[in-house]
Amino acid sequence: PQGAGGRPTREEAEQAVRVLLRWAGDDPEREGLLDTPKRVARAYEEYFVGYGQDPYAILRRTFEETNGYDEMVVLRDIDFRSHCEHHVAPIVGRAHIGYLPDHRVIGISKLARVVDVFARRLQIQEKLTAEIADSIESVLQPRGVGVVIEAAHHCMTTRGVSKEGVLMVTSRMLGAFRTDPKTRREFLSMIGNPAASVPR
Repeated sequence: PQGAGGRPTREEAEQAVRVLLRWAGDDPEREGLLDTPKRVARAYEEYFVGYGQDPYAILRRTFEETNGYDEMVVLRDIDFRSHCEHHVAPIVGRAHIGYLPDHRVIGISKLARVVDVFARRLQIQEKLTAEIADSIESVLQPRGVGVVIEAAHHCMTTRGVSKEGVLMVTSRMLGAFRTDPKTRREFLSMIGNPAASVPR
């Protein structure tokens, strides 16, 4: 729905940007800002495209012809960009996903797409980590899932305490990744220590 209590119209969104520009102390009618409301509205469509995508539908495209492969599958260093739900400031980082298949595997590009779908919404990192892991477990039903996310939060680096070089690390371990220390250690060993290369 558009307007009238539903999703705001494009015009309403652009007007909201003009109000914020005036509140910040500038003049939205000056030359350099005339097209800013339109640009911001288009940017928001890109930033938050994940609200219109279904991660579960992406994950349902699995393969059963694995020739009995039942060892760990790991996809590491998945770049993502998100925005924190508290300040709408960027979250920039990498996700690492591992799972132990049970007769079914999934194309690696689908894992990367699921990260993007959840990341392209307003987020906190803890919820993002849990949503990725829980969706993989729910659809793929593997013997275990592990997700680790390392990210820099611009709400902390560009405002407030203004601390550069700080990374937040979150993890969610399910199934064998939670109950079997050997499986968990193998996963953490395979993803290494990529924190030094996380973009900020």
